[in-house]
Amino acid sequence: MFAHADHLHKKNILMKSIKIKLVCIALIAGNLMSSCKDFEEVNTDPIGVPTTEPGKLLAPSLVNLLTVNMLRGRTFNNELMQVSVSTSSAEGTVNRYDFRRNWADYTWNGLYTELTNVRDIYALASQPEDQSNSFMGIARILEAYGFSILTDTYGDIPYTEANKGKEGIVEAKFDRQKDIYLDLFKNLEEANSLLTGAKAIPEDSDPVFNGDVVKWRKLGNSLYLRLLLRISGKSEVSATVIDKFKEIVNNPVKYPIMETNDDTANLLWTTSVTSTALYSSPYTSIRGLDFRSALSQFFLDNLRNWNHPVVSNTYGRGGVNRWGISRVGGNLVGIPSGFSPGSIGSGESSFYSHDNVPGRTTETPGYTLQNDPYTGIIMNVAEVDFILAEGVLRGWITGSAEEYYNKGILDMIQYWIPAYPAANLSAHITAADIGWEDGQSFENKLEALQLQKYYALFLVDSQQWAEQRRTGYPAFKTDLPGTSFSNGGKMPARLYYPVIAQTANTDNYNAAVAIQGPDEINTQIWWQKP
Repeated sequence: MFAHADHLHKKNILMKSIKIKLVCIALIAGNLMSSCKDFEEVNTDPIGVPTTEPGKLLAPSLVNLLTVNMLRGRTFNNELMQVSVSTSSAEGTVNRYDFRRNWADYTWNGLYTELTNVRDIYALASQPEDQSNSFMGIARILEAYGFSILTDTYGDIPYTEANKGKEGIVEAKFDRQKDIYLDLFKNLEEANSLLTGAKAIPEDSDPVFNGDVVKWRKLGNSLYLRLLLRISGKSEVSATVIDKFKEIVNNPVKYPIMETNDDTANLLWTTSVTSTALYSSPYTSIRGLDFRSALSQFFLDNLRNWNHPVVSNTYGRGGVNRWGISRVGGNLVGIPSGFSPGSIGSGESSFYSHDNVPGRTTETPGYTLQNDPYTGIIMNVAEVDFILAEGVLRGWITGSAEEYYNKGILDMIQYWIPAYPAANLSAHITAADIGWEDGQSFENKLEALQLQKYYALFLVDSQQWAEQRRTGYPAFKTDLPGTSFSNGGKMPARLYYPVIAQTANTDNYNAAVAIQGPDEINTQIWWQKP
């Protein structure tokens, strides 16, 4: 009885801490302001429920993780990776590689806050009374998802001591990126073991897979492949990493991975245009005028030249293509990324918003991504196809790189257009002149693969940027007439550390900079360095 009472007491303390963290944002990455030190004692709700369960935290965590990644992906990744183009001629525009330090804040603050809740899911699910291998495994996968984005964005970051303000760690040390990656691999191994034979979780707690832990397991192992590939170029770990890549691919019973679009990890939003509605898209919080961002010449030229199904009205609705992109005079017209201020006119293609899309007052309005259910992507099967194609290309695994490549193209199309006939793929590839050519050089084949992967990664947080930094593809041109890029036309390697890391965690920040290099956008992170 006393052991049970002690367990409940510990659980109550944990839940108090969870509620505190939701209010006291200064806990981000372990940086606790002194004004919050006694918050637990003075802010106990005398009538509220002091405990919770892992299932009550999962859905909000998924929504919030995706919200951070979607909103920052739209304004930062899309501009950097020549998807969209701000038409402002002012300084500080991302598409010109010119951005201020405060761009660093949103991803850092948002992900660290939510990763606190993810780690609490694991802690709660580890307690004897609520022990759940399923929730523990899912939490490990979401940790790897969130922390991999953080370390790929900034490099060395707080990790082992992060999110531990309730334990008295108020100034978290920065871990080396190599150590973070190796620990994420351990967590993904643990997740695969925990989810093997695990019980389904309540459907209403899981808006991604509706409680299907087998699909969570496939996500974890597919994410594992993504991260293994990302650091495979580092000589100090390459042999071990490649061996693990082979082991996962060659042991589908032990390590199941995504195989079809039914396995794709996404949160299907409702079509509500009210930002406060349950499971409405984060994009609905954006003004219609702001959502109607112009699109880049690079992004649109390829889609137009390929007559890609996502921009063909054949697969559209209400006269609007599947990606909800407007036409100018019947054409897709993009703007050069990095355009020189004052060098463009008006009349460019843009995304439709929910308040200007054709047919918006009818029962069958045209497509707009602003309230589209399919934009909440954690990881899709098309990415896995291209990962496997590269594994064959590099000689790590057997199989046909061409088959994986073609499957990636088809899975990308059918994600957005489920009714697209697979029988049409061959004709599309031939007409678009994007067929796999075994006789090409390794670099030419990698470039072709990465270009298709770039479109498969559309709206997948900042994965386009990470892949471009890893491979150099797509090879964006920054010296076109009428363009004027900052930073010498060089793709930024990372984001600055946010102000909070510099001011509230100064000693650890200085130690990290001393090891990693200057806190500048051209300082390469570990997996980029030769």
